Amino acid sequence: MTSPTKKDKQIGDVIIQIRNIHKQFRTPRGVVHALRDVSLDIRTGEVVTVIGPSGSGKSTLLRCINRLETFDRGDIVVDGIPLHGAKNINRIRAEVGMVFQSFNLFPHLTVLENIMLAQRVVRKRANTASKEKAMELLGRVGIPDKADVHPSQLSGGQQQRVAIARALAMDPKIMLFDEPTSALDPEMINEVLDVMMALAFGGMTMVVVSHEMGFARAASDRTIFMDSGMIIEENTPDNLFDNPQHDRTKLFLSKIL
Repeated sequence: MTSPTKKDKQIGDVIIQIRNIHKQFRTPRGVVHALRDVSLDIRTGEVVTVIGPSGSGKSTLLRCINRLETFDRGDIVVDGIPLHGAKNINRIRAEVGMVFQSFNLFPHLTVLENIMLAQRVVRKRANTASKEKAMELLGRVGIPDKADVHPSQLSGGQQQRVAIARALAMDPKIMLFDEPTSALDPEMINEVLDVMMALAFGGMTMVVVSHEMGFARAASDRTIFMDSGMIIEENTPDNLFDNPQHDRTKLFLSKIL
């Protein structure tokens, strides 16, 4: 059986609708306008990679999608549920998995226990079902032999794969990745990207903030370039990397490619 590829994917209806989002932070040096009138649609099964310089608003946008950050103006609708005024935000977060730069694993729990915990607490799964799901996902991310060890005994790449498995254990409709390889040693990056690539080609809806341009080109259906809190340019990855239209995009890519 051949592995799925990007061309095998089916793109469906809009599942994330972002309209005219503004977000400001107050700092000792004044007000930072992190997001400025950002609008974006993301469809079911689509992989969107967000690139741009540090401080451009990429991570803030990601955190607004599951309300880890509140926004000042605008609207975000996730799977038909408006975030503004949502009474049960945990209902939305249960459908949106998120993987951060830091792995955020519980150090006192084993790998297996880390993946089982939220299933039992949030999804109300029985212990046996939670364990079966956790072991299935550890196999999927390539480390079933690490079930009974603690996070401190794992490499950075292995810890990040556990974090991905933990997010997937909730059966999310959407996965958000906030620079998931930025804290890893170079030789560990590919093992995490390989897992993400398999998810992308398997039809998972993904929004990925990343500096990994090879992943963006290979896995994403669309690449977005942000700067100063705004979407400057968006296109297919091949068109954006090979033929950027905006001078700011050209300058950014000239420094990293």
